[in-house]
Amino acid sequence: MGRSMRRGSIFVGGQWSVVTGQPSVRGTSHLPAPLPPCSPAPLLARGSAPLPSPRGSRLRVRGFTLIEILIVISIIGILITLAQPSFHRAVTAAREATLKENLFVFRDVIDQFYADNGKYPAALTDLVEKGYIRRMPKDPVTGSAETWVLVQATDEQGQQAGIYDVKSGSEATAYDGTKYSDW
Repeated sequence: MGRSMRRGSIFVGGQWSVVTGQPSVRGTSHLPAPLPPCSPAPLLARGSAPLPSPRGSRLRVRGFTLIEILIVISIIGILITLAQPSFHRAVTAAREATLKENLFVFRDVIDQFYADNGKYPAALTDLVEKGYIRRMPKDPVTGSAETWVLVQATDEQGQQAGIYDVKSGSEATAYDGTKYSDW
């Protein structure tokens, strides 16, 4: 049975030896003897000395060299330097958009208050107390709700008749060249 097997088959149903490719005898094994336990030195022939490693007695340890780490840190620093101005511009543009939205809401709420009550509010807190806005928004440029500049309305006699308009308390200049306090 063994000799009629195909040529590429070495082990079929326990009939052929894995090592020699010859028919095996039952009960005997043609497997090589197990290897001795692993040792740090390579297996050597009897009486031979170990060969020196290519780099002398130092072992090659995996890791990064100092120059590689410095190059990576330099590249990260360059990228941060390039990204920082655009990040700053995006933050400023977001603050400007928030300021425009807050001023629009204030002016719209003041007009609604006037339409409902026939007079302008005496203070911005009147808008919160009567439910026109939930809370006093902060000026995004100054970061405070106390820095809003109130523009008073005057009646025919020149008396103050309440808050007519609200402006930012910041004296900074926007990207378009105008002052925030002029918006």
